Amino acid sequence: MTQTNQRATPLRLLIFVAVCVVLMILDQNGRLIGIKGLILRPVLPIQSGLTSLAGGAQSVVNLFYDLGTLRQRNQDLQELADRLTVENVRLRDIEIEDANLRSLLNFRQSNPNLVMRGGQIVGRVVGRDPNFLKYLVIDLGSNQGIAAGMPVMSDVGLVGRIIEVNASSSKVLLITDPNSAVNVIVQGSRVLGVLQGVDGSNPVVNYLTQDAVISPGDIVLTSGLGESLPKGLVIGQILSVRRRDYEMFQQAEVRPTVNFGRLELVLVITDFGSTANRPPPAR
Repeated sequence: MTQTNQRATPLRLLIFVAVCVVLMILDQNGRLIGIKGLILRPVLPIQSGLTSLAGGAQSVVNLFYDLGTLRQRNQDLQELADRLTVENVRLRDIEIEDANLRSLLNFRQSNPNLVMRGGQIVGRVVGRDPNFLKYLVIDLGSNQGIAAGMPVMSDVGLVGRIIEVNASSSKVLLITDPNSAVNVIVQGSRVLGVLQGVDGSNPVVNYLTQDAVISPGDIVLTSGLGESLPKGLVIGQILSVRRRDYEMFQQAEVRPTVNFGRLELVLVITDFGSTANRPPPAR
């Protein structure tokens, strides 16, 4: 059996070679076109399906790649938006600070008789009512020539007076504090009075004479009496007047022009021409 198979092997090889030669000759003469079509016809749908499958797989791969790219771009855009937001906030803060500084500069230029020094608020102490402050702390002290009793201003009105001085900081007693007392004058009637702070409310002007005509809307200014404050500094506007026939004086509630809760920068008046023998501030 083994010998028969060994003898048949060269014969099969010879037949295979002969068939190949015949097929090559027929292919060169174009005689195999029809046979090729019959052989490839069942294969073409399979080939087309494999091509479509390969294309779909490539599309899925491209989709995942595009999603990854879009996710990275979205992250980059979000980081850029965050940076721009921070920068916008910083620029807005600079703009507000610049506006405040310009206002203070305009106030200084319109009051050339006053020697002033600019300072920044670094601390606030709130009274029993959280809407009303008692005093502020600023970043100017004895090293900058600040002394007790000096007036403190904003660009819109009187803030208070220095009551305590350290080397690099000072405490400012506000005009709204009950310990504060300021000599004032009502602009329209020219009647004199004393502005007194009220805990948890607006300050009031006491000791207004009964015959004085005072109306809501009148402006209250520093009178300059006692030489502890310059004359003519704006304090506020009268909101209401209390007048009783059996009392010796009238009393008026005043809305300060300064918004103490939003105050950031102040001016300390270091000299206004009457610094000699200046009395100590009211406590």
